[in-house]
Amino acid sequence: MEISVLQKEVDTWIKTHGVRYFNELTNTAILMEEVGELARIMARKYGEQSFKNKEEEKQLGDEMADVLWVLVCLANQTGVDLEEAMKKNMEKKTNRDKDRHKNNSKL
Repeated sequence: MEISVLQKEVDTWIKTHGVRYFNELTNTAILMEEVGELARIMARKYGEQSFKNKEEEKQLGDEMADVLWVLVCLANQTGVDLEEAMKKNMEKKTNRDKDRHKNNSKL
């Protein structure tokens, strides 16, 4: 799915099922909450912590999708074209870091 299509689908869902977007500050707080839930799973699945019981082990992809959902909501609310922003960001990273990682002796 193209990012622009995702942004349109989220917008349609919000307007059809969600009544309206939460305000930007609320969505920013929700984004932090979702990132925290993702971090909790990562710490337990790949880190040194363990799940308290099997019911707590959530799907990693679902938590990542929750993060993406709220990020797309914020982009829609603030008029950010994520597809264009990602293209520019990739160009920036490529120009800045094209040799940086290759020349990093730690890698």
